[in-house]
Amino acid sequence: MNNEIITPDKEFEQKLRPSRFEDFVGQDKIRERLELFVQAARERNDVLDHVLLSGPPGLGKTTLSYILADAMDTNIKCTSGPVVDKPADLAGLLTSLERGDVLFIDEIHRMQRSVEEYLYSAMEDFVIDIVIDQGPNARSVRLNIQPFTLIGATTRAGMLSSPMRSRFGLVNRLDYYDAATLCTIIKRSAGILNVDLEDEGAMELAARSRGTPRIANNLLRRARDYAQVKADNRITRDLADQALNLLDIDGDGLEEMDKRILSCIIEKFDGGPVGINSMSISVGEESDTIEEVYEPYLIQEGYLQRTAQGRVATALAYRKFGLVPPTKD
Repeated sequence: MNNEIITPDKEFEQKLRPSRFEDFVGQDKIRERLELFVQAARERNDVLDHVLLSGPPGLGKTTLSYILADAMDTNIKCTSGPVVDKPADLAGLLTSLERGDVLFIDEIHRMQRSVEEYLYSAMEDFVIDIVIDQGPNARSVRLNIQPFTLIGATTRAGMLSSPMRSRFGLVNRLDYYDAATLCTIIKRSAGILNVDLEDEGAMELAARSRGTPRIANNLLRRARDYAQVKADNRITRDLADQALNLLDIDGDGLEEMDKRILSCIIEKFDGGPVGINSMSISVGEESDTIEEVYEPYLIQEGYLQRTAQGRVATALAYRKFGLVPPTKD
């Protein structure tokens, strides 16, 4: 399960990924809590409690998992919820762990319920019960496993079952980063990549990165390419602006799909409310992608409201397109 193909984008991401708490920028309260729990576990020579990390994509859930494993001086095995689709897959992972090892499951909310139930006893009692054969010959075999730490990452914490969520001792939600913090991250990445980056250029990239370090690093990469071809390999504010405009990312950090979603609600559905399925068909994008990738930022920035009746465009969304917001009844 770990024999994944390393694409250039993933290799780029791994190169910039911090490996220690000291190098992890942002999420100060979460970082402080996790450092304390790691120190306490190490002083007791104990295993770190199970950790749940939730929040939008690209905020550092996977990075924190690697940092935790490194801080505990243990191995980490990585997989994802959809990949572990049979109890035998889970049993193979769990029985291969040594004491204190970290099992990281990304998108844990997408794990099959039949597989998830095997995790309950594994997380609490460090045993798994495997049913062998079927019908009258069926019998249960109990396997003891080494105490381990499960780190679950999810972008949809609400989709986790209550029994699963209750078994995590440390629950943390990662929030979007502010522009100043992203600017620090971009400068650190530029130093690793030997990119000549001015402070104003870094701030321009940070302001249009949707509060997400992964996007910030990707924009830095694109700006580096643009500077290499169009300029003298130096990223200034003007050059960053030109590079981002080429990518259809405006001054507010909105992409083409963001603006398509807002204009669809305003023009086709009179500002809403509109259901997610109707909106998905209108803009030609999967409803899950809209909910997980685009909506959180639009809601946070005040362009969109999610109501019981559906999605509604705000007055700010109207002004974004130079339109007059409708008066409320």
